[in-house]
Amino acid sequence: MNILILGAGQVGTSLAEALVSEENDITVIDQDGSRLTRLQEHLDLRTVTGNAATPSVLREAGIEHADMLIAVTQNDASNLVACKLAKSVFNVPTRIARLRARDFLEDESLLGVDNFAVDFALCPEQVITDYIRRLIEFPEALQVLSFANDRVSLVAVRAYEGGLLVGRQIKEMRDMMPPGMDARIAAIFRGNRPVFPEGETVVEAGDEVFVLSAAEHIRPVMRQLRRMTTPVRRIMIAGGGNIGLRLAKSLQKRYEVKVVEGRAERAAFLASELGEALVLQGVATDEELLEEENIAEMDLFVALTNDDEDNIMAGSLAKRLGCDRVVALINRRAYAEMIEGGPIDIGISPAQVSIGTLLAYVRHGDVAEVHSLRRGAAEALEIVAHGDAKTSRVVGRRVDEIDWPRGATVAAIVRHMDRPVIVGQTDEWTSITRHGEVVIAHHDTVIEPEDHVIVFCTDKQLVRKVEKLFQVGFHFL
Repeated sequence: MNILILGAGQVGTSLAEALVSEENDITVIDQDGSRLTRLQEHLDLRTVTGNAATPSVLREAGIEHADMLIAVTQNDASNLVACKLAKSVFNVPTRIARLRARDFLEDESLLGVDNFAVDFALCPEQVITDYIRRLIEFPEALQVLSFANDRVSLVAVRAYEGGLLVGRQIKEMRDMMPPGMDARIAAIFRGNRPVFPEGETVVEAGDEVFVLSAAEHIRPVMRQLRRMTTPVRRIMIAGGGNIGLRLAKSLQKRYEVKVVEGRAERAAFLASELGEALVLQGVATDEELLEEENIAEMDLFVALTNDDEDNIMAGSLAKRLGCDRVVALINRRAYAEMIEGGPIDIGISPAQVSIGTLLAYVRHGDVAEVHSLRRGAAEALEIVAHGDAKTSRVVGRRVDEIDWPRGATVAAIVRHMDRPVIVGQTDEWTSITRHGEVVIAHHDTVIEPEDHVIVFCTDKQLVRKVEKLFQVGFHFL
């Protein structure tokens, strides 16, 4: 596929890294020539220096032959103009834009073919906000992801000494599950080394374990691996930018929220927008301020400023002063890998969190969901199986009959996505309804047409091989 990426910032660079090794021809446009030079030093792609919203620059980049344009510059207007030009002048089949302004995100007609012609709009700030909210709901988790319209949850936890499964073989987990529940360990990382999960594999204390189950079963399943922590009630957010504001708005009705913002004008604006959260003007690296605001009583400290060093320093200070759990937004990947597991419990890479939704639009075949794991080293895919036993290499076959590449694991299947299923009760009159039947995959599970198959790849280089397995034959109609 011939793909133009507009913008070589964190999102554009991460996207290029993910796609360049998958038999795609990638061209990146950016006004910063030095940034493009650094990108070309370690990736096999073309670069063009210039304004991505200019027809001459787009022509120089070869837009006449592009199959897809992905506009992820920092400027909404440039991204929208580029998509409009791509459709009306160059007839590019697929156009994706990164947008921050709510006006465009909330009015779909503005993005229609008659206006800016955007096929898919990505708002990284909202994606990151949703990601952090899931971590708050599972405070003992390192990562929380969902598939099949939230029907299935994938949670990464650190196995602890004394956990029921630690020191035992994976195949014993089914006997430990409560009646009617099932789960699958999709992957294990021991340090930076992936351990392929087989029945005889023994879980060790300190392992990073990715466990998958139906959403309604994930909490009792996690208790087999991880000591459950006290639910989060009090949260302090450092940084009242776009992400900090979105997060505070989404949390203030359920939690006690404090927001620390250094700019007086911005703090006043936050106070006007947040009816229930407490807004404090100051810097989160001020030890006296944190102590006055009882940081030791906070269940969670989230550092969301635009400065990596400030986030690391504020998070480290919060932990030293007694905060139970610390999450920090870290743009530089090297920083995120270095600090996580120390004073900072979780370092979040905004670009890696954001690109999953983009990758789902780029992948070959019918890929419904893509999640980047371990800062891009691994991926989890939700792929829809089409065809039949004659036209597909996966449909009508048992999991153990399919030639999966080593390092790829089928974790679960969601079947009959249009069928409602009652999974619980909020009270005696109200049922909790989801859609689809969750089948935890074992060696003898047979894949059926239209199944949503969730595959975990311990190395992103395996993704293309997995996608090829799901491609149907030429004569399938």
